Amino acid sequence: MRGDLEFMSVPRLVRTAAARYADREAVVEGRTRIGFAQLAGRVEQAAAGCLAAGVEAGDRVAVWAPNTLDWIVASLGAVSAGAVLVPVNTRLKGAEAVEVLARTRARLLFVTGTFLGTSYVAALRRAAGRAAGQGSEGGSGPVRGPLPGLPELREVVVLADDAPAEFRTWKEFLAAGESQPGWAVRARANAVGPDAPSDIMFTSGTTGEPKGVVVTHAQTLRAFGAWCDLAGLRRGDRYLIVSPFSHTFGYKAGVLACLMRGATMVPQSVFAADTVLANATTERISVLPGPPTLLQALLDHPGRAAHDLSPLRLVVTGAAVVDGKLVERLRSELGVPTVLTAYGMSEATGVITMCRRGDPPEAVAASSGRALPDTEVTVVGADGKALPPGEPGEVLVRGFQVMAGYFEDPEATARAVDEDGWLHTGDVGVLDADGYLRITDRVKDMFLVGGFNVYPAEVERLLARHPGIAEVAVVGVPDGRLGEVGKAFVVRGRDAGALTEDAVIGWARREMANYKVPRTVEFVTALPRNASGKVLKRALREGGDGAG
Repeated sequence: MRGDLEFMSVPRLVRTAAARYADREAVVEGRTRIGFAQLAGRVEQAAAGCLAAGVEAGDRVAVWAPNTLDWIVASLGAVSAGAVLVPVNTRLKGAEAVEVLARTRARLLFVTGTFLGTSYVAALRRAAGRAAGQGSEGGSGPVRGPLPGLPELREVVVLADDAPAEFRTWKEFLAAGESQPGWAVRARANAVGPDAPSDIMFTSGTTGEPKGVVVTHAQTLRAFGAWCDLAGLRRGDRYLIVSPFSHTFGYKAGVLACLMRGATMVPQSVFAADTVLANATTERISVLPGPPTLLQALLDHPGRAAHDLSPLRLVVTGAAVVDGKLVERLRSELGVPTVLTAYGMSEATGVITMCRRGDPPEAVAASSGRALPDTEVTVVGADGKALPPGEPGEVLVRGFQVMAGYFEDPEATARAVDEDGWLHTGDVGVLDADGYLRITDRVKDMFLVGGFNVYPAEVERLLARHPGIAEVAVVGVPDGRLGEVGKAFVVRGRDAGALTEDAVIGWARREMANYKVPRTVEFVTALPRNASGKVLKRALREGGDGAG
């Protein structure tokens, strides 16, 4: 309960960290090194910029950028101005990002310039123009802002030194904030209460297309105060944040956790093992949370022996079923004294169960730990009744961290959270007699690619736009490196011509985030269906193509 009682809101957390840790290193980015007091000063400047841009309490402010100091400052500044943060994954393509902006009616967007050879500004402008031309959601009405197709978006700030004429640069945005009196900026921050919405994280959810999960300041701080306690994060730790800030694991278990405990943040913008090794050595990293895929790549890296990883004392992993051998290798080969596993989802503020320091190695290797304090976890059968230990069933969770709801979607919220407050996770798990949870499968079709949620319905909808595809079904199949990847079963359309697997995959790479792109395509004459016409995905997974 410590988090929400001590800090109450994210703006208060920023100020408390500045007072408590002052000149201690808060963020390291290349040659830039700033303390907690400096960070708080920059956040206040960003909050002032938001006020100058007309942001009101409750407005949605989006950030589409990689892990950088500017992301931290812009996001915390927006939240300090009373806005609701909408992090946008950098892996999304322009059309996917525009959809998020339209659905949340974002008032302000911070966007990176060029990242990994891609101009996000150009992608945004192209996608917004197409949205306006198609008359899609958000595309109707007068063009009041800088982008057609997004009439609610009144301001776009490019986190770079250059920006198109209709946008503003980061420096220009901050300079405009100098017109705001300090008392007004602080008053706005002080007005943010614990029950106000803090952010909207987009997830595939348990059914349907991606949904925006709304959680409050108190939920966030309480959950990750508990996370810090269980993980043992402490002042002086040097924390390499590799998980994207657009995900709960990067922003909340990363940025906010470091603010709570006075740990130094070292943001890493690319998801690569060689960069992890270089940063870990140079910055003497002591804390490295990350998905199993990254940790596996780190262990298997041919140059690992040349790097000094001895300061590394804490690794926390999750987001997928964890191989027990991975936990053992982290301990034996890297000498990491504390390796913990955890399980969570956006609908539960990102954390549900977690191992404890001191848990036996076999419990860490074989489970995702026990429920957080003040959290109930149960496993139920098809009849909704609780199952005895050892029996697999759907995992349900009830507690303070269950979401406030899906953004402007009460029907979907009611389907996910029942009248008794139980969140139906859609995951299949087994509880043992001591309360340790092991995730074994998913009730729904959603699958995880390298720690990223992929929902087949969304991928199918995007693939169906291909002029040569008549029907398509997507399932998750095992993959040795990523855990699972997508496989598409495609029925060619009459105008498909000689449509090939490479052509479908190449088209998909241009239309959707890489982790959503199917890795294989199988052409079939028809999809297997039951009597009511529903596609039998189990038959597809088991190898039946329904041909004929």
